[in-house]
Amino acid sequence: MSGYADIPAILAVAPNGARKLPVDFPNLPITPADLAREARLCCDAGASVIHLHVRDDNGGHSLDTGRYREAIAEIRNTVGDDLLIQVTSEAVGIYNAEQQMAMVRELVPEAVSLAIREIAPEGGDERALADFFAFTRDADIRPQFILYAPEDISRFADLVARGIIPGAGFPLLYVLGRYTVGQKSSPVDLLGFVASSVVREQPALVSNWMMCAFGQFENACAMAAVALGGHARIGFENNIQMVNGEMAPNNAALIDQARKGVAMLGRKVADADMARKLLRPVW
Repeated sequence: MSGYADIPAILAVAPNGARKLPVDFPNLPITPADLAREARLCCDAGASVIHLHVRDDNGGHSLDTGRYREAIAEIRNTVGDDLLIQVTSEAVGIYNAEQQMAMVRELVPEAVSLAIREIAPEGGDERALADFFAFTRDADIRPQFILYAPEDISRFADLVARGIIPGAGFPLLYVLGRYTVGQKSSPVDLLGFVASSVVREQPALVSNWMMCAFGQFENACAMAAVALGGHARIGFENNIQMVNGEMAPNNAALIDQARKGVAMLGRKVADADMARKLLRPVW
């Protein structure tokens, strides 16, 4: 059985997110060329996954598959297969579950993040949801399920138990906090997720977990996750500050900071091949 130090830590970069704008954050990568350059820097700094958002002509959040294809092509031309590319399906109050699923079906990405409360809301069409997850499995798309609160774990477990989500072991993302002005996450926010009775009593549900956090203590949260055997998503989407409070010059600086912490905790950093292995569910 693999021990704590035997499983490399995934450092995923989230370079822009859906909400920040270049007018407020001049170093925010938005265009496909910007994202490709940032991807190269982050890959060299230790990232093995890029969590990809694209924007519309006005800088707003978009799930347009054409824009995704353009950005993915630029990134692939720059880093080859040295990064796993995970697209977001985030709603941001714009897209409903049907539109989110349609994007994934049309794009057929290598990997996608799916918020349980968005893609599978209570009272939604569970037949369509089951068909979507069957498609995801058959297309070999790597889903990572986003949980915004410990209670989301129960909803996720129920969908798996009833076969709506087929399979057993899945990668999860724990979100420490909310998209609110001045939000600062704390490592303590992680405890409710890792202490969940659902996870402890049904360990086969979860193959691995990652966290993302808001504000200056993002790196502290990431190190807490790594120390507990998890993985970390880091970047301008949720935080622009280094641990000393200074603004990070780019996403790569945040990744490099985390990479050094991972080494101090006695774990190796995963490369893209390992990330692909770890983020493939047990369908």
